[in-house]
Amino acid sequence: MVVSHFLKWIDTAKVGERAAAAAALASAYVNREMPFEDRCAAEAALTLLLDDPSSKVRQALAEALSMSVHAPLQIIAALAADQPDVAAMVLARSPLLTDADLIDRVASGSIAIQKLVADRPVVSMSLSAAIAEVGEAEACVVLLRNYGADIASLSFRRMAERFGHDAHVREALAADPRLPSDCRHLLLVKLGEALKASPFVMALMGAARAEKVTRDACVKSSLTLIEGTRANEHMALVEHLRLRGDLTASFIIRILAHGKVDFFGAALVVLTGRDEPRVRALLSAGQDVALTALLRSAGLADASHAIILRALKIWREVANGRRVAGAQEVSWLMLKELGGQAAEGELASLVKSIHLEALRENARGHALAIAAA
Repeated sequence: MVVSHFLKWIDTAKVGERAAAAAALASAYVNREMPFEDRCAAEAALTLLLDDPSSKVRQALAEALSMSVHAPLQIIAALAADQPDVAAMVLARSPLLTDADLIDRVASGSIAIQKLVADRPVVSMSLSAAIAEVGEAEACVVLLRNYGADIASLSFRRMAERFGHDAHVREALAADPRLPSDCRHLLLVKLGEALKASPFVMALMGAARAEKVTRDACVKSSLTLIEGTRANEHMALVEHLRLRGDLTASFIIRILAHGKVDFFGAALVVLTGRDEPRVRALLSAGQDVALTALLRSAGLADASHAIILRALKIWREVANGRRVAGAQEVSWLMLKELGGQAAEGELASLVKSIHLEALRENARGHALAIAAA
């Protein structure tokens, strides 16, 4: 009887009155305050309100129904497909929308719609994957800042590949503790590319100088990245570097000079195809002959074997507590293996540059310590 009067009344009621009545009827429906027959009639009336010409009425309906699991599914689906100010609350909150519904909206919706979906209280891994694959940069930033979003490693990688050039996406990715190490390296590369292409940098340094400076900065940043990478992620990062062509002999020598022996071992596993326990055993206690064969199998030039073996022996002594040493001393002893400061050639230049960088870093650290005392 009440619903019957309601349906006759709405034809002459003002917009504000219709909106208030729609909200009241919807609230009564989801709170189950009616007998079964009245609920059926109320559902029919609520469905009829979807055709109301005023978006304010449909918006009131959406607000009242958006958070309820008892809302009529056909009404929720219609509201989700309505104009943005009506659909917003349903897309952002309704527990009745499935991942398939939301993925369709992400694929076909505007940036505003994508951001609403990305900011839902709970975002599943499949929905996160859809946003990472087809969402705009702004939606990806919202997703990354949503602690209720379950994001797969592959989705992090896709966002880094698609929007690594965007400063806001880079910042959001870098701030996420779940970001895999290979993605962090990709962000470093993207940042280097952005700096290299900057008109200011080009005007200040020129193309060739900018290329060298950014490349050197990426290498140094990669060393810092390795320090913060968990051992179980080493293989993924090594494979990423290999596929990008960044796992060069000079990079391998550099990481060993800085004592990244575990990462060096992961690189040898990938480059040689040997099983990890065998490689680890050789690095910790293997004889020179076996280690030389391993290095040759990894494609490292014979000229580099002596300095690699020298560095390994020093780091073994450090690990066993028989010696205290750092990158400065190790790189100096590697250089002595090549003939000292008078040594010439590409390999000697590389080791000299590593040694000079270590000297500079140690001096900087010493100065900062004095200033802080």
